Amino acid sequence: MSLHDDAVLVLKAYEGQDELRQVYLDHLATHPDGMWKACADGHVTASALVIDPSRERVLLTLHKKLRMWLQMGGHCEPVDETLARAALREGTEESGIAGLALLAGGPVRLDRHHTPCAWHLDVQYAAVAPPGAVEAISDESLDLRWFPYAEVADVADDSVVRLLEATRARL
Repeated sequence: MSLHDDAVLVLKAYEGQDELRQVYLDHLATHPDGMWKACADGHVTASALVIDPSRERVLLTLHKKLRMWLQMGGHCEPVDETLARAALREGTEESGIAGLALLAGGPVRLDRHHTPCAWHLDVQYAAVAPPGAVEAISDESLDLRWFPYAEVADVADDSVVRLLEATRARL
């Protein structure tokens, strides 16, 4: 099964955000290349909100290009067999933490936003870090920091706050 086919199945199974979910499905139906950065009309991306093992804090990255505190995530790559694996790969690469475990139940939410390269149709997961995990800054980040849930709204935009709310509801 291709990553494109997996994304369609994941989105068809996703419950909630019906209008936005349909935008994603319509995009994939009309863009065979809609999973890849090369698709100038927009592309599906995958991200993961990393939660500490005590489930009291989240790890955010200060994105080098956007200069915003965000969850880990980005473009799908040819090595990604599924959207979930893409989110896990991005979470691992950008956090430096091995052994992340995605929360069961598939994506936590969807978020469509414009970036300098194109529209991102982000499929957002949440992942729990293993006990004793130590983060490491990647070359895509200016900083990494653990934030208590109550402080996220002070540093991040509304999309990250909505992702945290949806994640906490799933926990």
